[in-house]
Amino acid sequence: MNADSTNSRRKFLNSMALGATASTLSMFAAPLMAAEALNIDVKAYQDADEWLKKIKGSRRVVYDGTTPHDGLPVLWTYAFYQTNNATGTPDDDMTAMTVLRHNAIPFALQDSLWYQYKLGEFFGIQDNQTGKPSMRNTVYEPVNGDFPIPGVPGLKGMQERGVMFCVCDLALQVYSGFIADKNQIQDKDRVYQEMKLGVLPGIQIVPSGVWALERAQNDHGCAYIFAGN
Repeated sequence: MNADSTNSRRKFLNSMALGATASTLSMFAAPLMAAEALNIDVKAYQDADEWLKKIKGSRRVVYDGTTPHDGLPVLWTYAFYQTNNATGTPDDDMTAMTVLRHNAIPFALQDSLWYQYKLGEFFGIQDNQTGKPSMRNTVYEPVNGDFPIPGVPGLKGMQERGVMFCVCDLALQVYSGFIADKNQIQDKDRVYQEMKLGVLPGIQIVPSGVWALERAQNDHGCAYIFAGN
């Protein structure tokens, strides 16, 4: 993990700790006021709850993707589908869901943002083709060598098989601020809005990653697997 990523992780945790001390009482007293304080779009919250209802089948798992981890938050969905197919479960009788949160959020973003804000450098993600910080999303439509296992279809291909991916809105808010600071951009909200607009097709923005993980397990019967490092 590079210095930018390490510093950002520390700032993220500090921001969360400070926010908790300032807003805990209001969260208990008035959930809608708390949502406004955290810049949570209530309509998006409702959309995310509806999106979770797509979870189906007799085999259900949610992967907790906190770090890029060589693309494993995506690769393990492929392993889940392939091995369940081999043991008699078809694609339409199972669901793998991956929550992209914390340092794994760039996997939910379009190449243009990787290039514009040097996300590979910022989050410590290398391009195996160049040996340098990646200027593209290496897991969305991977080329040969992007994954340690050849032939994996990538995030887009796994979406086509029914895998569900979501991204943490709280992490988008926090990290967009750090990225704005690094690029000396005063309008942090502009960067945040760019990141939201740059979320890849079919990836659901959820209020927070931990929000989605809890609901996937308790409301929709998903087993939990940690996909960080």
